[in-house]
Amino acid sequence: MCVLFIFSSSFGWTQKNTRILFILDASNSMNVDWNNNQTRMEAAKEVLIQEVEKLRGIPNLEIALRVYGHQTPVTNTYQDCNDTKLEVPFGINTVDAIKSKVKSIQAKGSTPIARSLEAAAGDFPDTLARNYIILITDGLESCDNDPCIVARKLKDKGVKVTPFVIGLGMDLSYLDKFDCIGAYSDAESKESFRNVLASIVSKTLVNTTVQVNLNDITKNPLETNVTLFFYESGTSTLKYTFTHTLNRKNLPDTLVLDPEVKYDLVVNTLPKLEKKGIALQKHTHNTIIVDAPQGYLKFIATKNNLNPNFQMRVTLKDDSKTLHAQNLNSTQKYLVGTYDLEIFTLPRTYQRVEISQSKTTFVDIVPAGIFQYTVAKACVGQIFYERQANQWEWVCNLDEGPLEGKWSLQPGNYKIVYREKGQKSSAYTKEKKFRIDSNKTLLLNL
Repeated sequence: MCVLFIFSSSFGWTQKNTRILFILDASNSMNVDWNNNQTRMEAAKEVLIQEVEKLRGIPNLEIALRVYGHQTPVTNTYQDCNDTKLEVPFGINTVDAIKSKVKSIQAKGSTPIARSLEAAAGDFPDTLARNYIILITDGLESCDNDPCIVARKLKDKGVKVTPFVIGLGMDLSYLDKFDCIGAYSDAESKESFRNVLASIVSKTLVNTTVQVNLNDITKNPLETNVTLFFYESGTSTLKYTFTHTLNRKNLPDTLVLDPEVKYDLVVNTLPKLEKKGIALQKHTHNTIIVDAPQGYLKFIATKNNLNPNFQMRVTLKDDSKTLHAQNLNSTQKYLVGTYDLEIFTLPRTYQRVEISQSKTTFVDIVPAGIFQYTVAKACVGQIFYERQANQWEWVCNLDEGPLEGKWSLQPGNYKIVYREKGQKSSAYTKEKKFRIDSNKTLLLNL
């Protein structure tokens, strides 16, 4: 198990200087095998060294390193709860010193998280910069102090604590222990840990964050699980793609975007939503609000014994443009509103439906019936449907070759107009009216 917290102590977002204090857990439990034939310690050291190297040469940035559990071995009868030390203080160009120290560290001691956090508050020269602590640890406090109490003390001293907790291979039941500190997420591999750490470090450097509130009908940001496209405003240049997510607190996830760019946002709901010319405020948290209330449309045929395989064309009310082609026995999410449906039965079925917030609207197709015919000689002809009184709508053509035909038709009144193929006069035209009922078969001998 490996957990990462990030704490920020920030006084004035307009300050350019940034300080990041890495706290590395070197307790004995970090020697347990994790994955990829590495111990937790080996994986943590590898990822930390690589991420620290990426910070080389970044202007207005200072980084430092504190380690705990690396000086005194833990035994069955003793653990050193004061085993925490600032190994590399803040300064300019400390990347090499931190990498060298991390490589030499051996995990062997206890896990004094609370005392390390308390001591770390004094590692920063002042509170004028944007100060962050990133703590990498493999689990829970092993000494007698409570990290929650320390977190409250830091807040009382004016230190704003906003942690991200990432549990690597952690028993998820442990995560409740960190509620008093802040948000958390879990990762199950070294690679996912690498991605999360890189993302958090990026947030500390850029410090321009964004959340997209997809509001429901009550203006609460509870809609989610759609793709977001961020284009450079006024262009077709796609800068970022995200799957919108609600975090464990059921709030929109935090994104890191370049604040120098203006954006056009496309929210890929059905139909899609667009918000253009978005300018981000630098060095602060931005909220983009999009009204996106949604409900569900379920397409079924519960009483049809013929096992149909229909599709349904969905359009906005009074709009001829196809929005979606939905298959039978599927459920699709749409924005709240009114939609026109064209269902590819024989003949076409048309329907208008209302989609309501978080509710499922059912479209249940009326069961078809079977129409069969036989002829003595090959015929040409067409089948028509009486949609309104004496208003005949073409349905299909007869196949000119075979002496029999079969169709699944929706219930209603029909007529078949035909003549023998070999006859060369329209005077030989015949017609016969018939009715189709659901789940019944009609056989006509023409």
